[in-house]
Amino acid sequence: MKHKRGFNPLECMAAHRKALHRNMVTSLFRYERIRTTKAKASAVRRTAERLITRAKNDTVFNRRFISARLFDEGIVNRLFVAIAPRMKERNGGYTRIIKLGKRYGDASEIVILELVDYVLKTEVKEKKDKKKDGGVKNVQSA
Repeated sequence: MKHKRGFNPLECMAAHRKALHRNMVTSLFRYERIRTTKAKASAVRRTAERLITRAKNDTVFNRRFISARLFDEGIVNRLFVAIAPRMKERNGGYTRIIKLGKRYGDASEIVILELVDYVLKTEVKEKKDKKKDGGVKNVQSA
């Protein structure tokens, strides 16, 4: 039975689980969108949301607390400077999980874990290109 279990152990040792959380949260803050399994995304989401909540209050203690868990000073700085201010008005729910379907090999559920205010960059580029060209591509001959 699963009574009183506070987290998903993900069928791995504690050191491996901590490293997994650390790496996936770092990737989430770096790219703002990652593709993974549903079980890992649910576990990492919990860690990421706690770190974003800490980063909303920029103090020395919170910077040390987060840098002890991420090990990448560039990402820690990005979290405090870029990501946390965007989430200032939110009281929680900084991430979303989008289901993609089942993986071919083992039929595990694949999802996208992303920050709520994430915007795809390709959509913005296409709109700019259409405005610039007027919908017609220039062909140059050599």
